[in-house]
Amino acid sequence: MGKCSGRCTLVAFCCLQLVAALERQIFDFLGYQWAPILANFLHIMAVILGIFGTVQYRSRYLILYAAWLVLWVGWNAFIICFYLEVGQLSQDRDFIMTFNTSLHRSWWMENGPGCLVTPVLNSRLALEDHHVISVTGCLLDYPYIEALSSALQIFLASTSSVALTPTDTRRPRRRRIYNCSLCTRRGSRAPTRAPRACWLD
Repeated sequence: MGKCSGRCTLVAFCCLQLVAALERQIFDFLGYQWAPILANFLHIMAVILGIFGTVQYRSRYLILYAAWLVLWVGWNAFIICFYLEVGQLSQDRDFIMTFNTSLHRSWWMENGPGCLVTPVLNSRLALEDHHVISVTGCLLDYPYIEALSSALQIFLASTSSVALTPTDTRRPRRRRIYNCSLCTRRGSRAPTRAPRACWLD
């Protein structure tokens, strides 16, 4: 059985990051969360860049990928603080995730596990072209789902940064091997012609 090298481990974690980011992008699109959509797109591009840099031994790409991981961890930490309303952050007042362009919330608000959505008719709180709903019975409220999703992203980014540390970006040297059967005649030590050389990776 072959042993997985540091490059192999890094590519595996990058693939996991890619799958998790694509899954998150889908639900952010469904919830019209424009700020996370933009961040997820940049993250997907950075992960692809990291995979390319790992496979092609490009240290500059890996440096850019490592720098992005720091920003990505900070962004997900902010999302956790935002949905858990740490400090002065408030979901009812700050619509950062939609760039203050709409009142949309997370897709998980109405579609969480066990959630029962009931429209509230003739509500005075309803704005123009909007309706008020009542969500009850959720097994897990949407702020905790979003926080867990961000925590998973932080975990994958941290493990990828650990796998990135021992990665060797130097290309393996090729060995020159001579075909000695063409070097000498039978019973003679003198070479008949220049030996052929072949390169092996």
